[in-house]
Amino acid sequence: MVNSKIRFLVLDGYPKAHRGPLAENGGTLAGELYAKRLKDCAPGCDTHIVFPADADCVLPAGDSLTQYDGIVWTGSSLTIHDEHDEQVVRQIKFAQAAFEAGVPMFGSCWAAQMAVTAAGGRCAPNPRGREFGLARKIELSAEGRGHPLYAGKRTVFDGYTSHQDEITHLPSGAVSLAGNAFTSIQAVDVTYRGGSFWAVQYHPEYDLHEIASLCRWRREALTAQGNFATVAEADIFIEKMEALHQEPARSDLRWQMGVDDDVLNTDVKWLEVRNWIAAKILPNAN
Repeated sequence: MVNSKIRFLVLDGYPKAHRGPLAENGGTLAGELYAKRLKDCAPGCDTHIVFPADADCVLPAGDSLTQYDGIVWTGSSLTIHDEHDEQVVRQIKFAQAAFEAGVPMFGSCWAAQMAVTAAGGRCAPNPRGREFGLARKIELSAEGRGHPLYAGKRTVFDGYTSHQDEITHLPSGAVSLAGNAFTSIQAVDVTYRGGSFWAVQYHPEYDLHEIASLCRWRREALTAQGNFATVAEADIFIEKMEALHQEPARSDLRWQMGVDDDVLNTDVKWLEVRNWIAAKILPNAN
């Protein structure tokens, strides 16, 4: 259903210095990718992308926030618990203002950490290292199984991911909706100062090509961190991801990569985005 009245503010959390290398390695800028997914899930909507890590970014404040029906946060290459990084502090302050304005929020990865941190919780480096490629066996909690974010979702599923920080302490008003063996909190519902923020640690907006592009950019670091034994192995991983992206029906690559409809079927992988729009945006759209 086309609804041209819906307006989304998309916050691309990447700093300018990292947006360039991402694009140079074939990746879609995070804000552009999320704007595309929002238009896939809510055809006809308007999206306005901003870059809150940039010092010259002018963010809406006060009444101007309420011109938007929803606010969506992308991932980021920043570190949420770096309290001395103005790029981070600026975004936390905006999230708190958005909570107070009562504009529903949603997002991936950085978004989950932002939702928790802005409301008084904490995040820290994951002692297991970087969860990359696919987050395996994400399982809904008891609260998640009855939550509208996961209406129609299987109890256990995989999702695209790339992060090395994790949520360690939930603030008052926050509920964990899902987790897995690598990252204990994979989704949250945070209520704070009257506002709502649903967020997932994984990336429903990604596809195989986006993961391959991230890997191409960070392959040396991923190898040093132990995600690959050698850079050559990372290159093989990239090649297979790109090939399966081009031919998603290839059973050989699905088997080799351990990939199924959880991350290939858009009706499945975009379900959280659609559920948030259905539950928090459509009933209140201007």
